[in-house]
Amino acid sequence: MERVVLLDETGAAVGEADKATVHHEETPLHLAFSSYLFDRGGRLLLSRRALHKKTWPGVWTNSCCGHPAPGEDLEAGVRRRLAEELGLPDVGLDLVLPGFRYRAVMDNGVVENEMCPVYRGVIDTEPAPNPDEVDDVEWVPWADFAPAVLSGARPISPWCLLQVEALAELGDDPLKWPVGSPADLPLAVR
Repeated sequence: MERVVLLDETGAAVGEADKATVHHEETPLHLAFSSYLFDRGGRLLLSRRALHKKTWPGVWTNSCCGHPAPGEDLEAGVRRRLAEELGLPDVGLDLVLPGFRYRAVMDNGVVENEMCPVYRGVIDTEPAPNPDEVDDVEWVPWADFAPAVLSGARPISPWCLLQVEALAELGDDPLKWPVGSPADLPLAVR
């Protein structure tokens, strides 16, 4: 049974919940992460969520998302999910949006409510997607992707849209985005 870390409004841990039951119409605030993987040419690896996912099934999104386990180092949790979802162990990561937070509601009323630090990684290998997690992947030049998302021309998950808005403020070249400060992470993982 996978568990998630529940948070208060300051980002401090206030408990745990079963991941399978935490997402509903009144999803409590919890800890998550997102990652954006690039090749050396600045192409972003997008993933399409598996069709059986409870939240946003079949929706295109950033490279990989997930939840650290209670007591798990946040970066270790990102690496674990990259290996599980995309077959990419040992990815070097940089924290780029330590304080990202969002809330989104699906058409059926299910809510995502997360403090979700964002990481960037650069890879030289092709992913091996796990079909239990990922329906498809696609490489897209960031220079094409970001403007298409921001203009509404490219449908994407709601958290990815908000993250792209924030990431675009870091500059046009994702390989040169500044690294964020760990002091800006939620209290639960500082």
